[in-house]
Amino acid sequence: MLVPKKPDKYKILTIGDHPLVPSGCGLQSKYIIEGLLKTDRYQFISFGAAIKHPDYRPVKIVEFGDDWVILPTDGYGNPVMLREVLDLEKPDALWFITDPRFYVWLFEMSDEVLDRNIPMLWWTIWDNFPTPQFNKVYYDSCTFLGCISKLTHSIVQELGFSDKAEYIPHAVDPNFFKILDEDLVRNERVKLFGKEKADSFILFYNSRNARRKKTSDAVAAFKLFADQIGDQNGEKCFFLMHCDPNDQEGANLFEVCKMLNLKNSQIVFSTEKLPFDKLAMLYNIADITITISAEEGYGLSCLESLMCGTPTIVSKTGGLQEFGAQLEPAAKLLVGSQQIPYIFSDHVSHEQVVDALIQMYSLTRTQRKELGKRARESVLKRYKLDKMVNQWDNAFIKYIKEFKENGNQRRVRLSRI
Repeated sequence: MLVPKKPDKYKILTIGDHPLVPSGCGLQSKYIIEGLLKTDRYQFISFGAAIKHPDYRPVKIVEFGDDWVILPTDGYGNPVMLREVLDLEKPDALWFITDPRFYVWLFEMSDEVLDRNIPMLWWTIWDNFPTPQFNKVYYDSCTFLGCISKLTHSIVQELGFSDKAEYIPHAVDPNFFKILDEDLVRNERVKLFGKEKADSFILFYNSRNARRKKTSDAVAAFKLFADQIGDQNGEKCFFLMHCDPNDQEGANLFEVCKMLNLKNSQIVFSTEKLPFDKLAMLYNIADITITISAEEGYGLSCLESLMCGTPTIVSKTGGLQEFGAQLEPAAKLLVGSQQIPYIFSDHVSHEQVVDALIQMYSLTRTQRKELGKRARESVLKRYKLDKMVNQWDNAFIKYIKEFKENGNQRRVRLSRI
């Protein structure tokens, strides 16, 4: 047994991105796990997925000792691995996060999990309407559905699962993502970009370079914006992109920049993985953060930006509808695949982005900072880290208690039909 069972604690098995990697799902998993461990009521075993591992030995997190062990795994796991862990560790609940296509194998063996009197709690995401009827079987397989956006919660309710669904949005640590001292920020601007750019208008992008994120369109719109304000050398504005320009999920952004004739003085790529405090500094340095994804379950970088007092420009899609200055889609494309038959993909035009940038550029820095301060006050009220942890704490206690006292009620109901 990797995690010796303590009778006064709940043992939770989690499946998802490795909790110590800087992906959105990984970060949120880390927040949840660390928050619950600090209550001294929990133990965790985590499948550490979605990264390449140097070896596959279990890893104990030093701060928590036997109470948190990570199992390196390829993909998101498999039935054999899950059965072994369920039989050996006997967890009180199974918790997983991300969209359903990574977990088809898990949904297919949900009866095996539930028959062990282990509730399945899913922090679920869906990016857009129409209501995905093809996901109904997945939602039905789970004991509880935490919904990361209001849109996802509405969809789950429409499919008839109001009794086991709750809106639980992501959150970030406000002690790291915060408004920093103006002199400190200006000094960092000069240090990073030189005195000649200390007063430039900085557009910031912090997300993956992936096709659905529309990174190439963001670059193309910035080029049009720079041309429109008469800046050919990055003297008035430049684009800071915190992403991998050679990500296999997206375009080669170096070649895109060459094609658009964007100079090195106009666009900068930040590719190193950064700790929270360094990332928060980049948000503070920026005048505006942009995310124009065609589909977006939540928009974590937008929340981080607003927490730092930096306004955002976003496309009105999925979870992004909760944040920033929203751009209505210029086109809604009905797309799909064999696994995901249909979903609307929302696309904004380059002209819309340019207009929004011009509007923000026309404001004084003081006006933008005042706008950012009001945005921080708003998101602080709506997206609280301790509330997110408490909601999951309550959900675990509720369903573990129900299963211990009454067994798998869903299974009992099915047997009577």
